[in-house]
Amino acid sequence: MAQKGVELDSEKLSCSICVDLLKDPVTIPCGHSYCMECIKDHWDVEDHKRIYSCPQCRKCFKPRPDLEKNVMLAELVEDLKKTGLQAAAAGPEDVSCDVCIKRKMKAVKSCFICLASYCEKHLQPHYESPPFKKHKLAGPSKNLQENICSRHNEVKKLFCCTDQLLICSLCSVEEHKGHDIVSAAAERTERQKELEVSQQNIQQRIWGRENDVMLLQQEVEDINDLTELLHYKTN
Repeated sequence: MAQKGVELDSEKLSCSICVDLLKDPVTIPCGHSYCMECIKDHWDVEDHKRIYSCPQCRKCFKPRPDLEKNVMLAELVEDLKKTGLQAAAAGPEDVSCDVCIKRKMKAVKSCFICLASYCEKHLQPHYESPPFKKHKLAGPSKNLQENICSRHNEVKKLFCCTDQLLICSLCSVEEHKGHDIVSAAAERTERQKELEVSQQNIQQRIWGRENDVMLLQQEVEDINDLTELLHYKTN
């Protein structure tokens, strides 16, 4: 039961933009928290609109809110890193730790720089050692190589809107030079917005259909009532 509690805390202390533990956490006016750099990048994309939104609840702010480190959240994240999670053995559907030798433990993160996945125990150097702290961590993935450019062996951090492809920085100045290019994070945020709008539209159509069904049912009931009334009068 204690292990489950730690897992829940880990989820709550993760940034919804990078899907990683909060780094220099900041809390914006609506109450949601993000890594300082993640929310800065998100708002930089929106800077031309002069209206800044929360990626989770979509509440908008104007002017751009000032950001200050949430000290309490930062301390909780550090406590979580020190406490760690009890490693669980990897099952058939899980991503296993690439460092474990005898008994493969379940990976909790994958590193796009190391191109490896780690259990909580072997992930600790990425939190504690300065050279590893700059590495890009994300949820455990079985397809790490798909995020690496096969031509330049670099992480695909950019998105080419012209060709609709994830690319690396070298691709952007070579075969994709002059194309419309944005950061992969910005494209992901934009697609999340489009998905939410699509879901809202679908939900509205469902509600519309439900209202139509209710109206039809009411019309059927009215016709049945009228039929019974006419039948009663004719008899």
